[in-house]
Amino acid sequence: MPLTTKQRDHLERRLREERDRVQGLLSRYGRDLGTSEQDSDGDITKVPLHPADEGTDTFDTELDAQETTRLTTELQEIDDALERLASDPDNFGRDEATGKEIPFERLDVIPWARHGIGA
Repeated sequence: MPLTTKQRDHLERRLREERDRVQGLLSRYGRDLGTSEQDSDGDITKVPLHPADEGTDTFDTELDAQETTRLTTELQEIDDALERLASDPDNFGRDEATGKEIPFERLDVIPWARHGIGA
């Protein structure tokens, strides 16, 4: 059964909530990446006192960069879903590969889903 107007409205709200959440996280990562390790750790020197400290700092920076990339991709998926919902609301919630309806329960959890479970 196709999504009802009430379900589509609910999914639009969920998409906007998720968009706000992701944008907030990206803003926080942007601030954190702009802060030097010296500032955030309270170190008095930029020279690590131990090689392991330098490795940990590098790992943390790379992890933050990976998370920023993941969140940016997620934000794009959310924006694409909002566009699909606005441009073709009657077909929103259909699996892009099979054309079958994606269960509302899945869309409620991941409102930008393009495929049903097991696809």
